[in-house]
Amino acid sequence: MELRHLQHFVAVAEDRHFTRAAERLMVSQSGLSASIRALERDLKAPLFVRSTRRVTLTEAGRALLVEAERVLAQVRAAQEAVAAVQGVVRGTLSLGTEQCVAGVHVAGLLATFRRRHPEVEIRLRQEGGLVLAEDVAAGRLDLAFSYRTRADSDQLRSVPLATEPMTLLCHPEHPLAAAGPVLSLHDLAEEVFVDFHPGWGPRRATDAAFATAGVPRAVSLEVNDVHSLLDLVEEDLGVAAAPRHFRHKRKSLHAIPLTGTGDAVYETVALLPPPQATSPAARALMKLLERSAR
Repeated sequence: MELRHLQHFVAVAEDRHFTRAAERLMVSQSGLSASIRALERDLKAPLFVRSTRRVTLTEAGRALLVEAERVLAQVRAAQEAVAAVQGVVRGTLSLGTEQCVAGVHVAGLLATFRRRHPEVEIRLRQEGGLVLAEDVAAGRLDLAFSYRTRADSDQLRSVPLATEPMTLLCHPEHPLAAAGPVLSLHDLAEEVFVDFHPGWGPRRATDAAFATAGVPRAVSLEVNDVHSLLDLVEEDLGVAAAPRHFRHKRKSLHAIPLTGTGDAVYETVALLPPPQATSPAARALMKLLERSAR
């Protein structure tokens, strides 16, 4: 089994198409097909189901993909570690982030990083926290900024960035705006909520808080971005339980602290692999973040 065979396999698995993968890898389609056939012979198992329109992974292919991505990430980390010993941070920084995380200004951080490490290619992807955690653990991302919604594991560790209390956002003329200086989760049992899809960290943290309190919640309006959430609340189509800093993005909304939430807070973290698997580029980014926080 050759390393290039694994690289070719992962490219086809990602693109679900031999022609597109060959173009991305800058190899001939016949050469790519031959590479995949060689890998299948080595493993004595078919990796793809091919048709005229699409390519899908077999069960063996799905099992190999997890390990192939991990192997390629380790190879890349080894190459970058050697470069770091020589005093140069180079290679690729693959970063994931949820929207509007507290404790880090992602754009500013990356701009500073690029000035200090111009030989590093930066790749950024925005996703929900579930996907980000899986991708860091699998080696598809070097690190991610996310809301904490799961415990650390052998493949994943978290570095705390910031914590915020739960805050209710509503239209200024909504009845809750005049209900008092603070509200409890039980005061919200009959409300229509605007929230993110379940894969996003704030949604999962809010669901957990309401479930722990035993308060039912109707999420009728689901969105994938902060500004759509704020737009819907501003039009009085629902209320939102959100991290406190969201209130500064739309000052026309009424913000009310929520009490009786127990330990429920929105905690943002940096998700990283174990220290021995953390790339030099990821370590350099975290150092910058630590300096900026001082």
